Amino acid sequence: MKQNLRDIKHATTSVFSALLITFTMTTHSNAQAIIEDFSGTPQTRWEFIADTVMGGVSSGQVQFVRDNGQTVLKLSGAVSTANNGGFIQARLPLDQTAIKQLPDTAKGIWLTARGNDQTYFVHIRTSGTVLPWQYYQAQFKVTEQWQQFTLDWDDFKPSGGLSGSLLRDVPLAKKIKSIAIVAFGRDHQANVEVAKIGYE
Repeated sequence: MKQNLRDIKHATTSVFSALLITFTMTTHSNAQAIIEDFSGTPQTRWEFIADTVMGGVSSGQVQFVRDNGQTVLKLSGAVSTANNGGFIQARLPLDQTAIKQLPDTAKGIWLTARGNDQTYFVHIRTSGTVLPWQYYQAQFKVTEQWQQFTLDWDDFKPSGGLSGSLLRDVPLAKKIKSIAIVAFGRDHQANVEVAKIGYE
């Protein structure tokens, strides 16, 4: 009986150790899967886009500011739904990054962000989003404290309900061409900062 108990204890310890090692490796792997950490010259990689390209009147800017020794992206401005507008965004083409393309195995996007207690969005465009108004969108809500948000591909919805024959219901990682941080869809003052973006 004592031998059986020792065997069970040993087996349980082995399983726990294996799980702990797997968790540590996975966490380490995710921590290293960086798309953008805003080092170097991020202003050459990112572009600011507003609804003024389609007649809207929203205004804003992208800045790269220092926070505790690290450069972070700051998207701010006034979003207006007048004239069928309603967005400002900072967009990163993946071909401007070191990775160039996400691997097939990527399960989603993660980002570290903070802001003014409002909801913001990540927009991704793929080789299948040919028209300007086509994209995939997922939301995240920031607070004044830095938080990490994980957005799986299932969290991204096709714009305007354009699924099925027009857009895939879920984007393919290897087809993604750009990632954008977006203030969207309502009249409000935007103020969101992003410190890192990666994939899981």
